Amino acid sequence: MDFIREKAWQIGGFLALIGVVSSVLNFIDYNLRILMWIDMWGATVGWIIRISLIVGGLILMFVGKSDEEDDDDESEN
Repeated sequence: MDFIREKAWQIGGFLALIGVVSSVLNFIDYNLRILMWIDMWGATVGWIIRISLIVGGLILMFVGKSDEEDDDDESEN
């Protein structure tokens, strides 16, 4: 289970980072090549996808990190 928690934290961090970088680059009319498809449906949908990436990534990071902290508490007892 530790492997899955660690990977959830890493994947969450990656998704959040990609969402933030894409948001910042969008202000200078540039985008990451892998995320160029998100603006095909319009600016509003593109921003919804960017925000979803950030929120989803942070949730995964929180879940991965909180489970890790629970294991640390159990090992102390």
